[in-house]
Amino acid sequence: MAPIAVGATLPDGTLDWFDESDQRQSLTIHGLAKGKKVVLVGVPGAFTPTCSMQHVPGFIQTAEELKAKGVDEILVISVNDLFVMKAWAKTYPENKHVKFLADGSGIYTKALGLELDLSEKGLGARSRRYAILADDLVVKVANIEEGGAFTVSGADEILKAL
Repeated sequence: MAPIAVGATLPDGTLDWFDESDQRQSLTIHGLAKGKKVVLVGVPGAFTPTCSMQHVPGFIQTAEELKAKGVDEILVISVNDLFVMKAWAKTYPENKHVKFLADGSGIYTKALGLELDLSEKGLGARSRRYAILADDLVVKVANIEEGGAFTVSGADEILKAL
């Protein structure tokens, strides 16, 4: 399947997360993103070096600026289980706006056409690194990385597009 591209409609899918009260929640992408401007941030894995030290912190640090430019939701999505995503989210106590969503079996990642086989590195099926800006479910920006690169999917690139 070809990766999602500009002009496409975000596929629907159900993802899980823990809210601010530490309660498990499920949400559908269409339920959350319909009529809103959202940024989906895909990462190969929770606690991995580039994801943890560069990619995700950039979105946490610029969340207020993104919101000021009209972004309603910032969603970090990883092919990790719900409890790993909860633990990872807790490593960012300054985070007020970014939701850490679990795509434990990679079903949503596959629907986006953004799966990445990292079996040779012992990580199994994961997600490519990306940042997607969608407005009312329509993809406006699709910054998708090749391999393990981190060149086009940072928060600064999404800010430039707004």
